[in-house]
Amino acid sequence: MAILLSGRGSNMLSLLEATKIGVLQDLAEVVVVFSNKPDAPGLALAAAQGCPVASLPSQGRKRETFDAEAAALLQQYQPDLVVLAGYMRILSPAFIQPFAGRILNIHPADTHQHQGLHAYEWAFDNKLPATKITVHLVDEGLDTGPILAQQPVDLRGATTLAEVERRGLAVEHELYAKALAELIKTNTTRTSC
Repeated sequence: MAILLSGRGSNMLSLLEATKIGVLQDLAEVVVVFSNKPDAPGLALAAAQGCPVASLPSQGRKRETFDAEAAALLQQYQPDLVVLAGYMRILSPAFIQPFAGRILNIHPADTHQHQGLHAYEWAFDNKLPATKITVHLVDEGLDTGPILAQQPVDLRGATTLAEVERRGLAVEHELYAKALAELIKTNTTRTSC
């Protein structure tokens, strides 16, 4: 799988660990960690773990042009799955079409209730007693693809946004690897990625 990130890479690290000693062991391997930000801290963390890394700066570039170049770069690594792990870009058809049906994302809300950025802030500002972490396939809409897995996050007693994020990330780190493992196990054409 190719893992895409734009920032610190906490979900990427959890997925890497799952391929070594967790639910993805003997099921998946990371062929590349990619970022649209060459200075993303997650790239250095991935490289320190021995993963191939690649980047292509997106700032100031037209979305379709950048996405076509990014897709071409990733195709060189021949990933079976493209896993978005804090990749903070809306993907255009130029990126989605080459990997159609093979791109996954994790979203810190029920995608039927909140799409896009700031989902933890949304839950905190609305004083929700719970939110859901959602793993879904990526289609050409914004967080509209088929849901593969969801898990609730109890937010009762969370008095700060940082606490909401901490609770949510703990669930994200566990759920993403489990959802990927289930997807891979049910894939009848291949047993690993």
